[in-house]
Amino acid sequence: MSHDLSNRPADRRAGFARWLEGRDCTDCWKAARDEDSAGKEEWLAAKRAEEQQAATEWAEKFDMPPLEGPEKALAWGERSRHQLVTTAYSALVTEGSWDEADWAVLEDTIRTVTRVGWWIDQRSAEGTDLPELLDAATSNDIGTENPFR
Repeated sequence: MSHDLSNRPADRRAGFARWLEGRDCTDCWKAARDEDSAGKEEWLAAKRAEEQQAATEWAEKFDMPPLEGPEKALAWGERSRHQLVTTAYSALVTEGSWDEADWAVLEDTIRTVTRVGWWIDQRSAEGTDLPELLDAATSNDIGTENPFR
């Protein structure tokens, strides 16, 4: 691609020309950016699929009820619930002072919150905050089915 350097002062043309030599033309830059975006999108899709599979397997293993809400938000909510609950278990039981009996009580409370939006809203919460967050959940967040096995 050619550039018109006539509008630049004479003493700034050489430096600008050298700078341009090291750059891709606009079309090349856009093509490279688009390829980069495609690679990132593929990577992100693969990561989301991996996280979704882990969340689904976890929910089945620990008898978590299905979440309720808009279809397009369910997968995100399931991943958010999985990540927050496993982070909480690690912080409270594995690294903390809770025993399995304490956790079993909290796990029963976890099963009561089935509104997908609640889990998405808590996605960046600290694991140690989960008990307090669950205490603050309202009747709008709690499902109508019996969450106990």
